[in-house]
Amino acid sequence: MYKVHYRKKGTAVIGPIADSVGIIAGSTLGALLGTRLPDNFVKRLPMVFGCISMGMGITMLFDIANLPAVIIATMFGTIIGELIRFEEGVRNLAGKIQLFAGKNLPVRKTDISAHQYMKEFTTMIVLFGASGTGIFGALREGMEGDPTLLIVKAFLDFGTATLFAATLGISLAIAAVPQFIIQSLLFLTATLIMPLTTADMLSDFSAVGGLIMLATGFNICNIATFPIISMLPSLILIMPVSMLWDKII
Repeated sequence: MYKVHYRKKGTAVIGPIADSVGIIAGSTLGALLGTRLPDNFVKRLPMVFGCISMGMGITMLFDIANLPAVIIATMFGTIIGELIRFEEGVRNLAGKIQLFAGKNLPVRKTDISAHQYMKEFTTMIVLFGASGTGIFGALREGMEGDPTLLIVKAFLDFGTATLFAATLGISLAIAAVPQFIIQSLLFLTATLIMPLTTADMLSDFSAVGGLIMLATGFNICNIATFPIISMLPSLILIMPVSMLWDKII
């Protein structure tokens, strides 16, 4: 069973800062290395990152308290995400950030087309700023003061940024800005949620986060394509659903 360890007031924001540093450092290193990175290195490392994400997701599923509540929240949360076209909205925002970066930061000249460049850049912004790992990790640190997930994500994002900045250039570092803003806001919002949580609610919240991280790993490894962004509303639904399940059932 999940043990509740509430965050102490005044605890520093560690995870969002660490993740931002990882993205900036990785983007800088990748831009400096450029095309000198071996092809096998670029192709195989993301598979390892995906495997790590899946392993973390499976581990978090062990904390589940109410399986029906997790299923209901994940199913209806994803339906809501699809109905409001959440993923489309996030990608449109990422596209605007990419256009800003292209106008204000140096862009590496590459052999890939402008369309492919924008697609990869937008994908990276979504991966860094709106991933299930980042959102769940920021909420978890805000509630419990545990930055572990975001620190692990910082290492993964460092490697990912290094690989993709070799093609996209130093402009990829701007992805750290929306990522930091999103995670910091979630960190602060979680403070309001803390007094309303129970051990079972946190267990189910962790399990839904595990499902999203597992799906993220499948996406990174190109095994299957899951609507990760559309699944994110599940993290909002799971706590009230878990609470109602405990009271009614």
